[in-house]
Amino acid sequence: MTPSSESPRILIVDDEPVNLKVMQTVLAPHYQLAFAKSGPAALSLVQQEPPQLILLDVMMPGMSGIEVCQTLKANPDTRQIPVIFVTAMSDQDDEYNGFEVGGVDYITKPITPSLVRARVKNQLSLVQAEQLQQAHIDLVQRLGSAAEYKDEDTGEHILRMSHYSKLLALAAGVSESHAELIRQAAPMHDVGKIGIPDAILLKPGRLTEDEFAQMQEHAQIGANILRNSPSPLIQLAHTLALQHHEKWDGSGYPQGLKAEAITLEARIVAIADVFDALTSKRPYKDAWPTDKAFALLQEQAGKHFDPHLVELFLKLKEKVLAIKQSYSD
Repeated sequence: MTPSSESPRILIVDDEPVNLKVMQTVLAPHYQLAFAKSGPAALSLVQQEPPQLILLDVMMPGMSGIEVCQTLKANPDTRQIPVIFVTAMSDQDDEYNGFEVGGVDYITKPITPSLVRARVKNQLSLVQAEQLQQAHIDLVQRLGSAAEYKDEDTGEHILRMSHYSKLLALAAGVSESHAELIRQAAPMHDVGKIGIPDAILLKPGRLTEDEFAQMQEHAQIGANILRNSPSPLIQLAHTLALQHHEKWDGSGYPQGLKAEAITLEARIVAIADVFDALTSKRPYKDAWPTDKAFALLQEQAGKHFDPHLVELFLKLKEKVLAIKQSYSD
C-alpha cells in the first residue's frame, strides 16, 4: 500500500539509522514520512514543510529531543504540532519531563508495531478533530463579520463585544469552557442584519416607525438562519441572535421576554453589544466617551439590562477598557 499525497505527513527523528528504518517499515504504507538524524535537522525540516505529527527520540547527541520539543513549542508557527516521544528510557521522571515540555504521548523502545500505529492514528484523529473545530469557529466568526460589512464602521466590533461577553460571563460565575463558547457564539448575534436593506442599516438619521419595525426583524432573521443545528456553538448563536434585543423589563423584542426568562447568555451579550455600540462610531452617530457609556448602562440597570450583570460589568471597567484598547479600530 502506498500513501497518497493527501495522507498525513509524519516527521521521524532519531540519530540511529536502524531505528529510522524500523519506523519506516511500520508507517510507510499509511503515511508520508520525512526523516531527520538530529535536532537541528528536524527543526530545519519542520520550517520547510510542517508535518502533522512528530515522532521524536529523546536521547540524541548535541540537541536532545526535550530541547527540540521546547524549541517547537516556543514558536507560534510550530507549537500546535503534536510530538510523541520515542525512547528506551522508562524512568517516570523522564516521561514527566516530556509531558512538561509539551509532548502528547510516549512510545518505548523496542517498539511494538501495532502499538505505534494505534498511537499515531489516535493522535492524528485528535489533530483532525481540532482542525475541524477551529474551522467551525472560524466560519462562525466570518459569518458574523459578513453582517458587520453591511452595518458597521467598526471592523473590530465583534471582537471587542465577544471578549467583553466572555469577561462578564466569567465574572457571573460561568465556567471557563462555557464562557469561551459564549465568546465564540457572540459574533453571530447580528447575522440577521444580512436580511435588512442597506437603506435602513446605513440611514444617517432616525428611522421611521415602519423602518424601525423592519430593522427589528433582524433578530428573527438571524434566528432563522441559525436554527435546528446539532452544534452547541450554533445553538447558542441562535439564542443570542433571537434574544439580544430583549430587555429586563419586558419591553424588548421580538418576544417581549422579561427578566430571567431571557437566557443568561443573551443578557450578557446585550450589555457587551450595547456598550461597544455606544463607544464606537456609526453612520448615524459619533462614538460616546466610555464614562458616558458606563453611566448609561448604570441608568438602564433594571430596565434594559440585568441589574446584577451591570454591577459586575462596572466593576470590570479597567479590564473592559484594556480590551477596547487591544482591539481598537
